[in-house]
Amino acid sequence: MKQRTIGFDVARALAIFGMVIVNFKLAMGATTGSAVLVQFSALFEGRASALFVILAGVGVTFLTNAARVSSDLSVIARARWLLVKRALLLIVLGLAYVPIWEADILHFYGFYFLIATMVFTVNDRGLLWVSAAIMLLFPVLMLLFDYGQNWNWQTLTYQNFWSIDGMVRHILFNGFHPVFPWAAFLTFGMWLGRLDFSQTPVRKSLVVWSLGVLVVTEVMFYFLRDSLGQGATTVLHREEVAFLLSTSIIPPLPQYLLSASSSAVVVLVACVVVSERYAQSRITQWLYVTGQLSLTLYVAHVVLGMGVLEVLGRLEGQSIEVSLLASLVFCLFGVGFSVAWLKFFRSGPLEWVFRKLAS
Repeated sequence: MKQRTIGFDVARALAIFGMVIVNFKLAMGATTGSAVLVQFSALFEGRASALFVILAGVGVTFLTNAARVSSDLSVIARARWLLVKRALLLIVLGLAYVPIWEADILHFYGFYFLIATMVFTVNDRGLLWVSAAIMLLFPVLMLLFDYGQNWNWQTLTYQNFWSIDGMVRHILFNGFHPVFPWAAFLTFGMWLGRLDFSQTPVRKSLVVWSLGVLVVTEVMFYFLRDSLGQGATTVLHREEVAFLLSTSIIPPLPQYLLSASSSAVVVLVACVVVSERYAQSRITQWLYVTGQLSLTLYVAHVVLGMGVLEVLGRLEGQSIEVSLLASLVFCLFGVGFSVAWLKFFRSGPLEWVFRKLAS
């Protein structure tokens, strides 16, 4: 169990690093420079955040395991109330954070957790069905509502967020990480958390299935975009074909969720295996403690990281080289801070506050 915990926290650290790369690129408007580096940074878009949410689902399972296997309704009720308190705290914290960082994921997390309160007691197969239902509900919503409403796609900003209609649409349907379908990542992570990652057959099965789904999904939709995007169809324009058959984060259609979940599982298993093999490595230990401060570092990369960049006049109109350099500097700072902090304290500063308020 110790090695298993290390591997999950290492994966959480890598997810934070990926999110820093994506968000710094977005905030700095880094679209110029080396094409190779632009493509490299694009690999993390919608993937790092998906891994982050899946790991949150794993954490929910660890938190509720005792209650789930208990027949004592009072134990289950206490676990459910603990999740509700965490959900409400995340919603409040995230909404307070939105004026600073519009692409915040914390308030979405709160709503994912509310769904977790209702499903953490269902069986393994039930969790997968819940994940599939949440994932497939999104294209249905796209048929019923305008996905582009309130969006300015040129600046990638969401308007009318603080209106009732805008907030409901943003949170449930067309925000940066809407409940439908992003909550499917959390429930899928809850299912993953029930597996025994210490068993080699489990790891192999996860990697084989994940790689298979990843390759089939990416290849199939690549050829579909290529064949249907030649302009021969009168039903859809080339841009509409690219939009609806994309495996990228916007819009978060089922093919994106399948691809992102599969790549996340491959990374997660790799982290568990490598962390087990090199458990005493200094790098492994550094990443392990960094993953434990994920909430602190997530907030810090906007408040401190982007704050410093703004003071230096490095927000907007920057090259990808400058963006990646800034990301590297912050990630190194994050590792150093995490290692130093946990030498004196048992948890990160925001992690401590969060547990105190939500316990």
